[in-house]
Amino acid sequence: MKYLIYLTFLIALPLVAQADLRIFSCEPEWAALADEIGRDKVITYSATTARQDPHFIQARPSLIAQVRRADIVICSGAQLEIGWLPKLLSKANNPGVQPGNPGHFVASSFVKKLQIPTSVDRSQGDVHPEGNPHVQTNPHNITLIAHALAERMQQLDSSNAENYANGLNDFLNRWHNAIIRWEQRGAALKGKKIITHHKSWLYLEEWLGMVEVANLEAIPGIPPSVSYLSELATQFSNGGADYIIRTPYQDSKPSLWLSERSGIPMLVLPLTIGGTDKVTDLFSMFDDIIEQLLGMQ
Repeated sequence: MKYLIYLTFLIALPLVAQADLRIFSCEPEWAALADEIGRDKVITYSATTARQDPHFIQARPSLIAQVRRADIVICSGAQLEIGWLPKLLSKANNPGVQPGNPGHFVASSFVKKLQIPTSVDRSQGDVHPEGNPHVQTNPHNITLIAHALAERMQQLDSSNAENYANGLNDFLNRWHNAIIRWEQRGAALKGKKIITHHKSWLYLEEWLGMVEVANLEAIPGIPPSVSYLSELATQFSNGGADYIIRTPYQDSKPSLWLSERSGIPMLVLPLTIGGTDKVTDLFSMFDDIIEQLLGMQ
């Protein structure tokens, strides 16, 4: 009997060694990054899509079940998911992915955050006390986060540590070359003036040297009023900006209305994977962003 138990244990060992790391990602970009690093040793699940506002997601039973099974939860942080992630973590009752444990990974904590307010109150609207959470729009931030994520994956799944190290190196080699290409092409965008729907592009602006001259939301997170849009139409009646930019999940009416009255072209840029039909991974996300911006010159 002891021999049979021992034999069964030996047979099961290869299965344990090759077990997949289950990854719950709050946003598609982090699932994509985990796939690049983990390759065939990870199973990734994204709670949101490019067509959803990650500020406002329901803590559905299906998401709770995914968190309960996860080995690691990866989120942007900086309170982007404050309205739903705490509920998921509480109801999932998975100790390993709670804040402070190795299975809880906050991507924005590994980069320099921008737009950190000195004070916050409700009259300011959707302001993030820890800084702007949309860190994925600068590829250099992705590099820093990739290093930290690979280290965390190795910590959680040491049996596949070499796989994660190789995945990281392969990704970073390709990523470094892509950044050189993007920055060479994007040099022509320096100084371009943009109007954004929401403060979603701060890190992209800093990276490419673009200047945000207005925002469609007078108060962050609050839909623009007719009177405020009229003010912008008057302000930009003779141009004054090169692009009006929004994400796929933001209401198209305000940007289209202003574009028609000002003559400023409007772009829908991918904030994450799946933001446009061309965007299937992190590389094509920045390819599409650069191509769209250059195409409107």
